[in-house]
Amino acid sequence: MLELGDEAVEAHRQVGRMAAENGVDLIVAVGDTLAKQLALAAGAAGVPDIAMVGDNGTAAAYLASILRPGDVVLVKASRGGQLWQIAQALTGQPVTGL
Repeated sequence: MLELGDEAVEAHRQVGRMAAENGVDLIVAVGDTLAKQLALAAGAAGVPDIAMVGDNGTAAAYLASILRPGDVVLVKASRGGQLWQIAQALTGQPVTGL
């Protein structure tokens, strides 16, 4: 969503609200201003747990420490966010793009 330009802030807020509407239990926002906007909107809309972290490695370590069998994780970002690294770490694959 980095490519959205002037619409990026509101688009991130909308995703946060949609997460709440769809019963998401936890948002782990990775990054800076746009991630913060998503997390704040999600929390305000009712997502019960919000974590904000600065980088993919921290996000992967946090998730690995709390995930249980049967949990579902959606990793979403523009390619610029390289969040595939989180998915790779959680599934035991070599992390690429470092």
